[in-house]
Amino acid sequence: MPAEPAADLAAAPDAALDTGAADLARAVGFQHAFARRRAPREVTVPGGFAVIDGRYPGSHDDNKLIVGPGPVPETPEEAREAAERLLRAADEVLAEREHRLVCVDDDRLGTALAPAFLAAGYEHETNLIMAFRGATPPGSGVAERISLAELLPVLRRDWRHTLPQAPDEVIDRLALRVEGRLRGADAVSFWGVRAPDGEIAARADLYEHGGVAQIESVFTGADHRGKGHARALMTALLAKAAEAELIFLVADAADWPKDFYAELGFEELGRTHAFLRT
Repeated sequence: MPAEPAADLAAAPDAALDTGAADLARAVGFQHAFARRRAPREVTVPGGFAVIDGRYPGSHDDNKLIVGPGPVPETPEEAREAAERLLRAADEVLAEREHRLVCVDDDRLGTALAPAFLAAGYEHETNLIMAFRGATPPGSGVAERISLAELLPVLRRDWRHTLPQAPDEVIDRLALRVEGRLRGADAVSFWGVRAPDGEIAARADLYEHGGVAQIESVFTGADHRGKGHARALMTALLAKAAEAELIFLVADAADWPKDFYAELGFEELGRTHAFLRT
């Protein structure tokens, strides 16, 4: 077999980098558009926007600032000034909330702003945006689409396990937030895998819009972990979304699920940063 031309071999890494950067931008754009569509109120902030939902004031995800890719400060002083502008914006826009959440969807910018946010008492979390690069699995009949009516009791169950001392009103609000996701994309569906007794053991959301698919909120109930339910669910979702031009998800850079997703064929596209004060 003749050898590949040297020029083709040299261009391949650059092509891969270009594809990865384009997919990262597309995934970030998808998330921003999803947040905007689901939010009852949007406010412009320096370098981005805030989403506000007065129905769920305690929900971090429904009340936050989102900063997109932008100029990266060149000096510590510039970084501090940029962070201070965002800190003031968070205090102003989220004045009626008990939390402050600022999401910076640019790795270099988030890294530059981190020292000032930490000094202001914020916690810092780094997330990975991961795209599916593996072989599409065959379809699976194990997972099934579940209705919102069936999902809500499952969410209440899982939140009650996570927050055993929380009032019922808090648990209800945490569960009901899922209704807002239905406005986020052209197609929003909820999927689950059942245990032998018929209970939903693992669940996840699938958002599809404009050729992009996001798998979100993957969760296995406390009594059903270590039994392969999440793997079966992910396999089914990847088959369901196989026609999408890009399939992605978001994983905590410091937690083990990122390794599980890598085993399934997901690769890191880039990193985003979240700063939270409660």
